[in-house]
Amino acid sequence: MLLKLAALGAIGYAGYKYYEKNRDGSRAAFAGNQGSATIRDSGPDAMRDQPKRAWSKTDEESDQSFPASDPPSNY
Repeated sequence: MLLKLAALGAIGYAGYKYYEKNRDGSRAAFAGNQGSATIRDSGPDAMRDQPKRAWSKTDEESDQSFPASDPPSNY
């Protein structure tokens, strides 16, 4: 039992080290033009992964309101 636990811990540690070594260091939602900002600018130009379809006015306004709880006034 103890050997299985030690082996599982070693596998987990090796997996973690592999993940850290191969991580690209970029932040998940931020495009390269965001610098060291802590909050992403709104709009598809500020996203790391560009949307697959064109954004509507509603998409843009929803992104601009995040993380506020109030939706845009024209809904």
